[in-house]
Amino acid sequence: MSRNVQRCCAAVVLCFCGLIAGCRKSTEVLPKTTKQFSVKGKIIATDPEHAEITLQHDAIPGLMEAMTMPYKVARKEIVNELHPGDVIRARLLADQTSDGDFTGAKLDEIAVIAQAKPDFKPTSNYHAPNVGDVLPDFTLIDQDGKPIHTAKFKGKTLLITFIYTRCPLDDFCPKMSRNFAAISKSLAGDRALYDGTHMLSISFDPAYDKPSVLRAYGKSYTGDGGFAHWQFAAPTAAALPEVEKYFNVGVTPEGNGSLTHSLSTLLIDPAGKVAAWYPGSEWTPEEVVAKIRSVPRS
Repeated sequence: MSRNVQRCCAAVVLCFCGLIAGCRKSTEVLPKTTKQFSVKGKIIATDPEHAEITLQHDAIPGLMEAMTMPYKVARKEIVNELHPGDVIRARLLADQTSDGDFTGAKLDEIAVIAQAKPDFKPTSNYHAPNVGDVLPDFTLIDQDGKPIHTAKFKGKTLLITFIYTRCPLDDFCPKMSRNFAAISKSLAGDRALYDGTHMLSISFDPAYDKPSVLRAYGKSYTGDGGFAHWQFAAPTAAALPEVEKYFNVGVTPEGNGSLTHSLSTLLIDPAGKVAAWYPGSEWTPEEVVAKIRSVPRS
């Protein structure tokens, strides 16, 4: 175990030096606008380069229900001590705006209460999309069973989100699809903007979400609009890990056949570079449409 980590009270609880001195809570004075919450969950993925972990956590009273999403870590070097599968307790700090929303969430006072594997080092980590990142040319199979390449959309503004058709949580995949339907309807009011934009919903469940399934699912949202402007697709099972890593989509199969997962929505500019990243489900169709309008057209 790294010297940055100490074993507390002869138990499995590990506390990081400098974060929880002697396993005690920090005594610093926080700004009045900064709120703190206790969070417990399992790490799905780590991203040391961007000081971020994807956490599948329990409900956080007063903030949000149970979900899986990426969080920034207050001290970047701590991420190297964390591994997928570790169960942690931590303090979540977030700044509350005048309208009651929370921004700038980050984790500190992290304690590992169950290790997935002592001193395990993952061979790869997820990529947190940054503005300006180049979108790789991923190959997907669309709702008609035809291969499509993400590179083919260069010259258009491309909006991508992730879903799986069996998702039972209304605030997750169904919300992403409803949001996309609202965006498509809004864009249709500006023909030039509509024609210069393409939308793509990607399933991370290719074993179940075959083209026929994606087609039926997609039609329930596109209606008579067809799939020329908004396609539904999935990578092959072999290509899925690379797609998940690039787009920072953490997916964990559960015993009941469902998938615990994070959410990731990206806006790609006509040059094929990331223009905006929307993790989680709190973004609105209105803010995405406004961002699409601001992206320079080719």
